[in-house]
Amino acid sequence: MKQFLLFLCFVSILSCAEKKQNLNFLEIALSSENPKIKKVVDNLEHYEVQIRYTQIDRINDSVIFTDYDFQVNDNMYFYPAITVKFPTAVLALEKLSKTDSLSMQTKYYVEGDTIESTIAQDITEIFAVSDNFANNRLVEFLSFDSINTSLKNKGISPLRLSHRLGHHSDDLRTKPIIIYLNDSTTGITQPILNTVPRKLNLLKTQKGSGFIEDDQLINSPFDFSLKNYYPISSQHALLKRVIFPQNFDSREVFDLSTEQRQYLLTAMHTVPRNVGYDSNTYYDGYCKFFLYGDTKKQIPNHIKIYNKVGFAYGTLTDCAYIKDTDNDIDFLLTATILVNKDGIFNDDAYEYDEIGIPFLAQLGREIYQLELKRK
Repeated sequence: MKQFLLFLCFVSILSCAEKKQNLNFLEIALSSENPKIKKVVDNLEHYEVQIRYTQIDRINDSVIFTDYDFQVNDNMYFYPAITVKFPTAVLALEKLSKTDSLSMQTKYYVEGDTIESTIAQDITEIFAVSDNFANNRLVEFLSFDSINTSLKNKGISPLRLSHRLGHHSDDLRTKPIIIYLNDSTTGITQPILNTVPRKLNLLKTQKGSGFIEDDQLINSPFDFSLKNYYPISSQHALLKRVIFPQNFDSREVFDLSTEQRQYLLTAMHTVPRNVGYDSNTYYDGYCKFFLYGDTKKQIPNHIKIYNKVGFAYGTLTDCAYIKDTDNDIDFLLTATILVNKDGIFNDDAYEYDEIGIPFLAQLGREIYQLELKRK
C-alpha cells in the first residue's frame, strides 16, 4: 500500500510538471503590459490579428510540436502579400531537382526582359530584401496552377495563388523563359495558360471604407476576393515541412537535394548586409519582424531567424522559425496584423512603424523570453 501511495505521488508530481511545462506562452505573451502589445490587444477588433506559435520539444531523435493559436481562422481573409514568395522559392528548387539539365546556377532570362538571373540569385533576393522581380521570374518558371496543385498534394492547404506581385500582375499566361543550357545552346519554355481565378468565398474579403484608384478616392470597400490567399495554417505548415522534413511522410515534403535545402535554409536566415546590400537601407530587421523589426541593431550570430515576411495594403505578416544556438532553444511563430486606421487602401497611410512592426517585434521577444526560462 505504501509503495502504491508513493507511485501515485510520483505520478502527481509528473502531471504537475507537465502542466507547468505546457503553459500557453502565447496567452502569457499577449497578456503583457508592454504598450507595444497592450495597444493592440486592447483594441483587437481594429487589427484582425491571427497568431500560431509552436512549442518544440525533443525526445531522443523525435521532434514534438505543440501548437497554440490565437484567432487563427482559415475563413477569415487577410492579404498575404509577399509571404507567397516562400512557396514559390521552395517549388522552384524542387522543379530543378527533377530536371537533369538545370541547376541553381543555370543562367536564364524571361522573354521581353533584359535581366539575366539564376534560381540561386532569385532565392537570395527573395529572402534578403523580398525582391518582387525575383519572385515573378520564378512564377514564369512554375505557373500558378503548378504551384497550387503541388502545395495541396503535400497537404498544405487551403491556399490559392493567383497573381504576380507588383504591376501587370494579372496576366494568366506565363512568359517564355530563355535558359542557357551551355555556351552555345539555349532552351525556351512554352507559355502556360493558368486557370481563371474564382472569387474567394471567405469572410473579410471586402475591407475598409474606400480605396485610391488612378489618384481618385472610391468610397466603397476594397475587394480582395481575386487576390492571393495563403492563411496562417498553410504558411505554418510549409515552414514545418522545410525546417523539419523528418516529421512528415515522404509524400508531404519537398524533393530537394542536400545542397538545395542547405542553400534555401541559409538564404532564409541571412541578413541583407551579408549578401552585399547597404545596411543603412536594408538593416538586419528589414525582413525580420519578430524580435528585431523595430530596431536597427544587428542580429547576433547565435540567433538565426528562418522566415518570410509580408507587407502590403496595411497588412504585416511574419512566418518564422527562430533558433538560439547559445541557449539551445527554438520555436515557430506565424502572425499577421492589419494596421489601417483610416480604412482607406492604396493611400500608403498605414501604421506599420507606429503599431504593426512594434507589435510583432515585441510578440517575438515575449515568446523568446518565456522560452529562455523553459526547461
